[in-house]
Amino acid sequence: MQLRSPLARVRRLGSARAGTEEFIAQRLTAMALIPLLLWFVYSIIYLASADHPTVILWIRIPWHTVGLILLFLMLFHHAHSGLREVLQDYVHHEIVKTISMVAMKFVVITISISCVLAILRISLGG
Repeated sequence: MQLRSPLARVRRLGSARAGTEEFIAQRLTAMALIPLLLWFVYSIIYLASADHPTVILWIRIPWHTVGLILLFLMLFHHAHSGLREVLQDYVHHEIVKTISMVAMKFVVITISISCVLAILRISLGG
């Protein structure tokens, strides 16, 4: 015996009527981060003994610029998703939860924009 309505079964909605999209999005960002992080670690190892102008030239290669921007956007999106889940599950006081989630969102957005602007500034020669 199922307690869900036929429409809910078709839409695959759980008891809370939400959550599947966030779950799938978090798993997709995790899968996208695997090759990006492997590429980044390999690049860091490759550039470990390089001087500053060499690293700047490496960042200015369009493929590397796009890869770095994708890495940081995916990384902070994934971090935001995970932190939001932790706050929703473990902070029980509604005012503290709301303030924490707003502060976390501002911090994540600020750091994300700062990273992208720094990469673009280096890439465009600023």
